[in-house]
Amino acid sequence: MTHKEIQQKATEAMRAKNTAALNTYRSLLAAFTNELVAKKRKPTEELDEEEIQTVIQRSAKQRKDSIEQFIKGNRADLVASEEEELKTLQELLPPQMPKEEIQKIAQQKKEELRIMDKSKMGMLMGAIMKEVKGKANGDDVKAVVESFFS
Repeated sequence: MTHKEIQQKATEAMRAKNTAALNTYRSLLAAFTNELVAKKRKPTEELDEEEIQTVIQRSAKQRKDSIEQFIKGNRADLVASEEEELKTLQELLPPQMPKEEIQKIAQQKKEELRIMDKSKMGMLMGAIMKEVKGKANGDDVKAVVESFFS
């Protein structure tokens, strides 16, 4: 997914009068600009695909966190809009790796790094996240790693 493709999708959503998708794409474009500024680059530049995926994943995680908070606060109206935006973001992300595959990689890394105790759990998490970057959810990786030490 490129910067221009996201802009095109925003235009399509506007023409289709799909306000949920339009709001999602607009917030993504704003997040792209913020990312560029944070990296001390010109706001008119474009992010590469890896940076775009990182921003989209961050936005999706924010939506998930918001949904959790809104559920706790009994705000069903806000939950629905956040879920709609999350659905749009997930369409832009590559398919996520199943837990079984994460478990294989985690086992391999655990043996490779010779990690036997819980004190090195962070090191194992870091190694696995580098391996599965963009293909697996951090929460899933954490659950797999914790299962080794429980």
